[in-house]
Amino acid sequence: MNDFNKYLSDVVETVNNKLKLYMNKASFPGRESSGFDVMLNAMSYSLEDGGKRIRPFLCVEFCRLFGGNTEAAYAPACAIEMVHTYSLIHDDLPCMDDDDIRRGKPSNHIKFGYANALLAGDALLTLAFETIAGADGLAADIKNRVTYELSVAAGPSGMIAGQVMDLDNEGKNAPIETVRQTDILKTGKMICASGRIGSIVAEADEKQLKTAQEYCENIGLAFQVVDDILDVTSSDEVLGKPVGSDDSNNKSTYVTLLGLDGAKKYARELTDKAIESVKDYDNNDMLISLAGYLCDRLN
Repeated sequence: MNDFNKYLSDVVETVNNKLKLYMNKASFPGRESSGFDVMLNAMSYSLEDGGKRIRPFLCVEFCRLFGGNTEAAYAPACAIEMVHTYSLIHDDLPCMDDDDIRRGKPSNHIKFGYANALLAGDALLTLAFETIAGADGLAADIKNRVTYELSVAAGPSGMIAGQVMDLDNEGKNAPIETVRQTDILKTGKMICASGRIGSIVAEADEKQLKTAQEYCENIGLAFQVVDDILDVTSSDEVLGKPVGSDDSNNKSTYVTLLGLDGAKKYARELTDKAIESVKDYDNNDMLISLAGYLCDRLN
């Protein structure tokens, strides 16, 4: 596990450095405007505010697993993180989950105001596709496939659909299949896209793409199950955001539907399935470690 933690830390550091680079070299006419500075600061505030960087890690790691050039995977990996960060900024808004704290700090709209948070999210979403389009080391057909994967995962048949379902589930006793489908769309689609995009950069075949899909589907769902567990077992300080929000919003979760022990068992079953999906590949040690790390995490 020490080797994994060091490897993860190295990948995260590279991602963080490249995110700063993409922010700095993006085409921002009007930088001299003080109002524009507020938006840039709002973008950087959330984008460079740490986080686990699991999605970019998956992109880089599946590229490595299938023999690709990992350096070429970093541009789409950073684009994925930009889209993820935009979704978090918007998710915290009063019209969505209405959360004032994110990663132990004031949410973007608390720090910069509703309008600037909205624009910062919009800007990050758009910058993601600029980053892919301008990436060196990616052939045009690979850029097209990467763009398509990310668009589908983040759009109305993916993450956005899941967010709509999530809002609709509030105040209802939603059955487990509805909760599962919500999570597959809201969280799982972007996680699956991360693994698939890394595989596409490596020019993976259909069998390999299916492996990435299966692994990511299982850890994506396990990730949300663990989130539900932590919402009732963790603290604001450890989790970096208010706990008990699911209960206050009267949302059905894996804990309310399966019980705490049942939810923990389900998370472990999904993790074991993820590990099983990559067991026949060389260089699978980091993906196996990642699955365990996500299942056992405390925040």
